[in-house]
Amino acid sequence: MQIREATADDWPVIWPFWHRVVAAGETYTWDPDTTEEAARALWMAPAKRVYVVEDETGTVVGSGYLTPNYGGPAAHIANAGFIVDPDHGGRGIGRALATHVLAEAAAHGFRGMVFNAVVETNPAVRLWTSLGFTVLATVPDAFEHPKDGLVGLHIMHKAL
Repeated sequence: MQIREATADDWPVIWPFWHRVVAAGETYTWDPDTTEEAARALWMAPAKRVYVVEDETGTVVGSGYLTPNYGGPAAHIANAGFIVDPDHGGRGIGRALATHVLAEAAAHGFRGMVFNAVVETNPAVRLWTSLGFTVLATVPDAFEHPKDGLVGLHIMHKAL
């Protein structure tokens, strides 16, 4: 697999799996009814460094972004988002992408990364903790999961 910076031409390939995952309403706090235009503005915003993962056939199977979480004197703390095509899950794509984005964050001078709202039932919590993230707090009953009902949202952090 290869990880590279995304181009505007990648969005039409990202959108179908982005929409599928977000519309499921199980792992992201974004509105499941987000339009393609709004999703593109959210994911591909100019302030973000966006990456894609291509498999051995050159197919885009995942994407992630890196951005400051705060501004001003706190702009050295990063935030990131990750999404993997569910048809390609379980192949280490999320781990490879996360490792790449963490290295990029450090290379761009970020001193830490924070995730503001990780659904506590999201299987990616195991990935984040294995990569050194800690749960700073959990907001109880903050997310209405379509199968599990009200579940918490973790605030997670990792020093870089």
